[in-house]
Amino acid sequence: MISTVVWGTGNVGRAAIRAVAAHPALNLASVLVHSPEKTGRDAGELGGLGRDVGVAARDDVEAVLAEGPRAVVYAASGDIRPEEALADILRAVRAGAVVVTPSLYALYDPESAPPELREPVLAAVAEGGGSLFVSGVDPGWGNDVLPLLISGLGTTVDVIRCQEIFDYSTYDQPDAVRYLVGMGQPMDYEPPMIAPTVPAMVWGGQLRLMARALGLELEEIRETLERRPLQETVRTRTMGAFEAGTQGAVRFEVQGIVGGEPRLVVEHVTRVHPSCAPDWPTPPDGVGAHRVVIEGLPRIEVTVEAMDEDGNRSAGGNATAAARLVGAIDWLVDAEPGLYDALDVPLRPAAGGLGRPGEPGRKRS
Repeated sequence: MISTVVWGTGNVGRAAIRAVAAHPALNLASVLVHSPEKTGRDAGELGGLGRDVGVAARDDVEAVLAEGPRAVVYAASGDIRPEEALADILRAVRAGAVVVTPSLYALYDPESAPPELREPVLAAVAEGGGSLFVSGVDPGWGNDVLPLLISGLGTTVDVIRCQEIFDYSTYDQPDAVRYLVGMGQPMDYEPPMIAPTVPAMVWGGQLRLMARALGLELEEIRETLERRPLQETVRTRTMGAFEAGTQGAVRFEVQGIVGGEPRLVVEHVTRVHPSCAPDWPTPPDGVGAHRVVIEGLPRIEVTVEAMDEDGNRSAGGNATAAARLVGAIDWLVDAEPGLYDALDVPLRPAAGGLGRPGEPGRKRS
């Protein structure tokens, strides 16, 4: 059994606890938390398992890493604390752990990551013998392995479009929704997540990774942005009221340009209520979905709807992102120490299913 720590118990961390507990090759050794209110509580309670698992949440990072866990699922946010997240992750890699995380956007495609980020990671790998694999929480598979797999079903491929289409009214993360994305803020407020150059920073690595897999040379990465106000005040179950006239919907694209045209596109269509921007793309059930569209011959469209935590679609997306990361742990443990990406780490059948685990892959450097 692979001794595994889950670091952070927010939306992704809760799902990661459940995924580790369900994986036959992993043993949930510890859970790290920051909040004093969570310290000492059972991991099963924090993860929504509906049962105790006999693992109490702890806040002593040094003590947990000193116990030599073989793997760490780093689920703490890197959105507003990227330097702290990197420092945490480097500590775990230097301690010899395989680390999987969605928290370092620039390492979605390590080959294009800035040296000031890539080099400390490689130094930590060399020092401690750990590994690192980063995949997105939006979720990463929707912007890398799924579109690349589907592209192989086409005779000709003109455009690959990856969409996240969500109604945030059931999302329980008010700081991210209100301040990072700007829902409920005045229309002259500039949300940090969609400020100029930020979307390209966050999702550009996924475009570069897809381009590398497809043998394409990106000429540039462009951004588009549309915002719509709420026509009336709406009230959500998890985050309270959002006032009329404030931002109620956002639509943006991050475009990989080839031959002067957008050929690879990551698009987000986000609302805080279904009544806002009804002319924009909507998910089949009006709540949330991830979609890949291959424009070409034939035209291919695949929509994925995931539900978790009593039918919550946002939680379902988090759960699939966490499962992709957790499912990579035993493969990474068998592989050489290194810095890995989604082209290296196979998306395998469910743990405990009929499929056989993949063989260790090549080292990334």
